[in-house]
Amino acid sequence: MKIAIGCDPNAQDAKEQLIRYIQNQGYGEITDFGSTDPVYAHTAIRLAESVAAKEYDRGILICGTGIGVCVAANKVKGAYAALVSDVYSAERARLSNDANIACMGAFTTGEKVREQMIDAFLTNEFAKGCPSQQKVDAFVEYDNAR
Repeated sequence: MKIAIGCDPNAQDAKEQLIRYIQNQGYGEITDFGSTDPVYAHTAIRLAESVAAKEYDRGILICGTGIGVCVAANKVKGAYAALVSDVYSAERARLSNDANIACMGAFTTGEKVREQMIDAFLTNEFAKGCPSQQKVDAFVEYDNAR
């Protein structure tokens, strides 16, 4: 799996911790989109464009709360970013919503919770044909038409 990760300067430590964790778990090849730009939208949009272009299988974005990077990433056609705050939401982001980017907060989640959320996000796949299929099809159709 090819994984893109990026953050704002506030989340540098959380990003570095997650990179080490992902490497130790053997989840795949990681590309760091950086953390020095104080305008998190620049990093989020660049990462989202790469994920939407299918250069990466999944993306991870981190800022103080995860909200800002999530909003910015979702401006990109083909990017489906989900704000995850617990293991269940990270799991459902994949299983029910086919999200390709997980967004999280460095200030709102602890290290172990971030690791568990990444486990759920990277090890689950969208359940094609599930009851959520119609919902996902609707937002993908809208996205493709714009």
